[in-house]
Amino acid sequence: MDELMIINEINRLKIEKRALILAHNYQIPEIQDIADYVGDSLGLSRKASETDANIIVFCGVHFMAESAKILSPNKKVILPVADAGCPMADMIDAEQLRSFKEEHNYASVVCYVNSSAEVKAESDVCVTSSNALKIIKSLESKKILFVPDQNLGNYVSKRIPEKEIIPWDGFCITHHRVRHNEIDMVRKHRGETKILVHPECNPSVVDKADFVGSTSEIIGYVKKSNDKEFIIGTEMGILHTLRKQNPHKKFYLLSPSLVCYNMKKTSLEDVYRALRDEEKEINVNKEVMVKAHRALKRMLDLS
Repeated sequence: MDELMIINEINRLKIEKRALILAHNYQIPEIQDIADYVGDSLGLSRKASETDANIIVFCGVHFMAESAKILSPNKKVILPVADAGCPMADMIDAEQLRSFKEEHNYASVVCYVNSSAEVKAESDVCVTSSNALKIIKSLESKKILFVPDQNLGNYVSKRIPEKEIIPWDGFCITHHRVRHNEIDMVRKHRGETKILVHPECNPSVVDKADFVGSTSEIIGYVKKSNDKEFIIGTEMGILHTLRKQNPHKKFYLLSPSLVCYNMKKTSLEDVYRALRDEEKEINVNKEVMVKAHRALKRMLDLS
C-alpha cells in the first residue's frame, strides 16, 4: 500500500475499533499528523487516564506505553514497535532503587516518568520535566532522592535550594550529548537569537540557554514570543509541531546530535499493523501496577 492508503486504513480501523492514537512530540512528522493527540509526557499521561477508547496505540517508547497501561488498566495498550526503548529508563532498576533508598533513610523518592513500572512502584511520586519543580516544592520532605535523570535532578536542585536533592547517575543519551561549546558557536553565528533547551541537557548547556523547559513549555514559549527565530535544544521531532503552529517563524536545531533513534523507529506501517493485528500489547504485573499507579496518580493530582 502507498502512504495515502495506509493513512486511510489507519483512520478506518481507528473508528472500527474505537482506538486512540497518542504520539510524543519526538515522533516523525507522519506519525504526529495521524495521531489523535500529540504532546509531552504529562499531556500524554493525562490523555491516557481520561480516554474512553477501547485501544490505545502509543507512538513513543516503552515506558510511555507502560504508563498508559498503568493509568488505563482496562484498556488494551499497544506499542507499535516492541523494541522502542529508553536508555535512561534502563539506567536504574527496582533493586538498585531499593539499595539507593536504604543508603538514604527518611528521604522521599521522586521518580522521573522516564522510568520502568517497577521503578515507579518503588517511588513516592512521579514527575515530568514540566511539573517537577511544582511537585517537588509541594513535598514536605526536605530530602529528595531523584531518579533516574541527574541533569533534571540538578536543574531542580538549583531552583529549590531549600531541598536536598540527591540525583541518580542516569541521563538521556540524546540531550546529554549536547555540549556548551555548541551554544557558544551558535551565539557567534546567530547573534541574539534565543536558545531554548530541555532540562535533560547538561548543566553547562542549561546555564547558557535563554529559556529552559519541557517540550510543551518550549512550544508555549515560542507561541507567545514576538521573536521570529529560535534555536531549539531538544529532540528534533519538536520542530514539526513548532513549524506547523508558527509558519512565519524560523527554527534551527542547536545540535545535530539531538536525534532520539528509539523515537524515530515507529512508522505508519507499524501503526497500521498495530491496529490491524492488535499485537505487541503492553502488560504490567498487577502488584507492580497498583504501586506504580499510586505514584503516577499522585503526580496527576499535584500537577
